[in-house]
Amino acid sequence: MLQMISWLDENFRSLQPKRATIMRALRHLRPADRKNLFSTDIPQMRTAEGRWFEAIVYEMILDLSLQTDLIHAVVARGADGPAKVRRAQIGQNGLFYSNIGDIKVRGNGQDLAEVDLVLVDHTGSLTFGEIVTSPADLKELEDEIHYKKQLFGYLYGQPIVPFLLISSVDISRTAVVRRLLKEPDNVLLTTPTCEELKTLIRQSDLKHSPVRRIRHDKLIPINDIPPRRPFDYKRLHDERLQSIIATVTSKNGARGLGMPDEIPPIVKKVIFGGLYPSAVRMLDARYPIQIRGETYDPDTIQKRFSKVVLAVNIPEYRPIIYLRTRNKKEYLKMVPSKTGGFRFESRRTPHMAGFFLWLESVQPSIGAELTRDLLDAFPAVSAPERMEVAEEVCLERGRV
Repeated sequence: MLQMISWLDENFRSLQPKRATIMRALRHLRPADRKNLFSTDIPQMRTAEGRWFEAIVYEMILDLSLQTDLIHAVVARGADGPAKVRRAQIGQNGLFYSNIGDIKVRGNGQDLAEVDLVLVDHTGSLTFGEIVTSPADLKELEDEIHYKKQLFGYLYGQPIVPFLLISSVDISRTAVVRRLLKEPDNVLLTTPTCEELKTLIRQSDLKHSPVRRIRHDKLIPINDIPPRRPFDYKRLHDERLQSIIATVTSKNGARGLGMPDEIPPIVKKVIFGGLYPSAVRMLDARYPIQIRGETYDPDTIQKRFSKVVLAVNIPEYRPIIYLRTRNKKEYLKMVPSKTGGFRFESRRTPHMAGFFLWLESVQPSIGAELTRDLLDAFPAVSAPERMEVAEEVCLERGRV
């Protein structure tokens, strides 16, 4: 299983990107990305550069795959993906393409993970790759990699899931990468910098329309690697949900959270359900809701929002509140604040199709007592100062 990544580790450096390779990579970029590749707007340029570099690495791997039987297949991506893709919807489970050819793993329609590269070795085992252009991209990389290893291991019944990290800058000395490379099934591959690669093309080259698709002996569509294990993410999600509730309401309470069990560890967010009005009142009294400095009372919450949804991220058990705006198709994501309660962090819109649809399907199902038990059990909102802040808010409103 590890022969393929060992071979890549030994031979990747021998293939220096040539002008033909990086020109071929342009076929994967949308017109806006090609236009921004030499833009003076640095953020736009970096975004286009990142997508271009992903395409260059993909083209390099395609070239290398012809030199060894250890690489059985390369999963198509970008311009080699299908012309039409299946839109996210409730009930989808497995591997899918996005509208620009990115490889996604979906669970009940929600995007659980995205990977930049998928290879199949001579034994039929899968390896996935992540492609980075900056040390700043490493902040959350370690946790993401371990989660994706668990996810692919579950889907394909692989006890070991090899991983390739490909970078255009030397990141070998960073703490995250050093830890990852201590694991025998991970490999770091490094290319010339994006600045060096850009010297091989001219801005005028971007005006030519590149060939969109190519034929390649080792290219396969994502449909050729269906999960080997039945995958019902909603069922696994509901099992984890019931497990959390049973633990929190047991004698041991919060102390039992995170204990090993037989449920596969691939559910990273549990959506408990919508809150009944009594639960909203309890939530607001004990865990004040603040949006841009304004503290909302229950009447304001009911007036401005049609739904209040409780969820929790795993494994850190960080609670989240989603507020459904009445006059817009959006949810406000509320996260624990340092002073107690919840603060506004970001929005969730139909752009996050699968997850948005899942939130839309949620109905009120949780009362005040269970909501209190759950929130009291989660460490992010159970700090001592939280109750003091909540009591002060209640006093200000004349409720105590």
